Amino acid sequence: MSDVLELVDVSVVRGGRALVDQVSWSVAEGERWVILGPNGAGKTTLLNVASSYLFPTTGTVQILGEKLGAVDVFELRPRVGVAGSALAARLPRSQTVLQTVLTAAYGVTAGWREQYDEVDEQRARAFLDRLGMSGHLDRTFGTLSEGERKRTQIARAMMTDPELLLLDEPAAGLDLGGREDLVRRLGRLARDPFAPSMIMVTHHVEEIPPGFTHLLLIQRGGILAAGPLGEVLTSANLSRCFGLPLVVEQQGDRYTAKGLPLG
Repeated sequence: MSDVLELVDVSVVRGGRALVDQVSWSVAEGERWVILGPNGAGKTTLLNVASSYLFPTTGTVQILGEKLGAVDVFELRPRVGVAGSALAARLPRSQTVLQTVLTAAYGVTAGWREQYDEVDEQRARAFLDRLGMSGHLDRTFGTLSEGERKRTQIARAMMTDPELLLLDEPAAGLDLGGREDLVRRLGRLARDPFAPSMIMVTHHVEEIPPGFTHLLLIQRGGILAAGPLGEVLTSANLSRCFGLPLVVEQQGDRYTAKGLPLG
């Protein structure tokens, strides 16, 4: 099984502060990873490095067999699907849901004079259907609920048939119903053997979808623990990561975490 992502001694330094500090980590083909940690731990920074949109200050990064710094990133990026708030902010609110997903075929955020083949439209409709958005194809992106926007972004990220899918806090800002709907759909995607390798950032264990296989715990820019989800997601590890006593419980294929009562 080959690695789709390999980081060796990677640091990202800004203003004299290490946002990511000496991280060595690899993701093998077919694995589904969760990056979990408190606010400011470096989770999104790490994801930005994995997407090739952020170059490390030191260390080496291999993405899909290509070394960052020695590859044309404009050829590499279509092979990596990305969904997150930074991209969402660049998507025109006046475009329809279908147009928003279709523009990914050309690697742009706003349509202009592109000509789309019928197969492009079929793919866009299929991904939107998979994410429960078939009834919203003609709605404009700006009129969608937060949950509908998240699902549209994920469909868009899948449009180029990526080999690596990166999801930056996909459940952030969702109410309970929206979160559970999205977690169910991501769980179905994670269990699909033909789906790409996946990395998802979160700071809530309740948002970990069924089917995810591995966990990277990050704290103050460094790796606290990494490995198979069932081995790494323990009360002791989570307590160390967040700096207070926490109890992790598993119910079926979902996890919860809660603090101990104050004495």
